[in-house]
Amino acid sequence: MISRRILRIKVLQSIYAYYQGGGSELVKAQRSLRESIDRSYDLYFYLMLLAIEVCDYAGKQIDAAMQKFLPTDVDRNPNMKFVNNKFIEQLRSNKALQGHLAARKLSWVNFKHVPKAIFNELSETDEYKSYMVNPDQSYADDKDIISFMLENIVVENEDFYDALETQSIYWVDTAEFFVGMALRTISRFKESYGEDHPLMKKFKSDDDGEFADKLLVKSIASGDRYRELITQSTENWDFERIALLDILLIQEALAEIEQFPGIPLRVTFNEYIEIAKNYSTEKSPIFINGVLDKIVQKLRESGELIKSADVPVDDDSFL
Repeated sequence: MISRRILRIKVLQSIYAYYQGGGSELVKAQRSLRESIDRSYDLYFYLMLLAIEVCDYAGKQIDAAMQKFLPTDVDRNPNMKFVNNKFIEQLRSNKALQGHLAARKLSWVNFKHVPKAIFNELSETDEYKSYMVNPDQSYADDKDIISFMLENIVVENEDFYDALETQSIYWVDTAEFFVGMALRTISRFKESYGEDHPLMKKFKSDDDGEFADKLLVKSIASGDRYRELITQSTENWDFERIALLDILLIQEALAEIEQFPGIPLRVTFNEYIEIAKNYSTEKSPIFINGVLDKIVQKLRESGELIKSADVPVDDDSFL
């Protein structure tokens, strides 16, 4: 499932696009957010398909070697263990995967060099070589080599990231999260489930979809008020010189604080500080923490905010 942190990032990107586009079409921003989330979820399936494509490439290499004019003994008697990977065969027939791939028209057909590059790199690793010389072919070992490939080869492969960047602006910055999601899926797969094994849903619950949309709408609808609060809490700063992303992060955090009483303040603070570390300047986390703290204290003193930092956590950001 897509985590709340990823949803917060997607909301931030949509808020940024809204203001960059002139700040006049909220409905368009909502539509863009939904598309961003849907495309991010596509990446989960795209990664599962990539594992299949790598095995298919290995099989084609074996077929090509056998068709040589003068094949060697190795060419005529290839090691088919990786090509016959039991987990991949189960995944290949998975109804949920094939249904989503067909509905969303996802394919590696225009990026055949990616599975090639990944297999070539994988085949040079000690883990792959040990896997191939083991005469036993267990379902667990077959899952393990695919997990190893995703976790250690795919996430470091430049061709993979170039392909993602070419296809969707929504993919590159969350690729590692969805690799983790694919790894959790593989670990849960059971051979006995056959083609009906369930894949992960987009959201943990319907509340997550509503969370993202409500957070976007509130961030924009109360934007002027939030910016005024930021100005009042940064007396020694020229508002025009504050990094735009810092303003948007504080704006979004304030919307979350006011709109979602079930999320503890400490969770909201921590989440936007962590996002700032990856998306804004080096000094942004300290700045955002300080400004948010001032604004929250001001809202509490005025009676506009009654919220405890110790509300029970119902947020899944850290899972």
